Amino acid sequence: MTGDRQPPAGARRLPFEERWIGRVAYGEGLEIQDRAVRQRRAGEIGDTLFLLEHEPVYTIGRTRDRSSLGGDGGHLPHPVFETNRGGQATYHGPGQLVGYPILDLTAYGKDLHVYLRALERALVGACAECGIAAETREGMTGVWSGGRKLASIGVGVRHWVSMHGFAINVCGDLSPFAEITPCGIGGVEMTSLAEESGDEIGVRQFGQTAAAALGRELCALGGAMP
Repeated sequence: MTGDRQPPAGARRLPFEERWIGRVAYGEGLEIQDRAVRQRRAGEIGDTLFLLEHEPVYTIGRTRDRSSLGGDGGHLPHPVFETNRGGQATYHGPGQLVGYPILDLTAYGKDLHVYLRALERALVGACAECGIAAETREGMTGVWSGGRKLASIGVGVRHWVSMHGFAINVCGDLSPFAEITPCGIGGVEMTSLAEESGDEIGVRQFGQTAAAALGRELCALGGAMP
């Protein structure tokens, strides 16, 4: 699945190609990323941001500690996928915007921590554009609103080309999070843009806002417009 290329000619410019994929299974999303990372390393494509939703799934990084799944994950209502990002368990499903930036990080400081903070700032800025107050927390990766967790971030890097990225709850059912310990944070409460604003916000619509915010952050790190 190739997805829609955004934006059309004459629209806003970004330091990457933005592509809306739609709703796909997690394994398919991983295949799209793997292929794009190889192509980016070979210089066959430029920096690319894939935006999508996933079919319901729990994911966890490759770690011996699987306590955030509540055990082996066998009791969970949706499949569990072990993946090559960092971090503990999280949930992906309809109503959640997932962003996979495939970027050559040598153009953005070649510093993973700097990149993580840029992702956080982009999401905080995109929330602000929708009238939602969001913030980060010292010593934690992700974005919160009103003390509740709104977005999770987990990245992987191959030869300084990034994969994985962010997942922010826009709308939809949050109850699957109650079956796990999201990101391994005990007692955390999850929220969504719709719950915080009281308004209906479309996933693809917010994706365009988030893409523009990420573009600004990357440009501030030294990335050039295409």
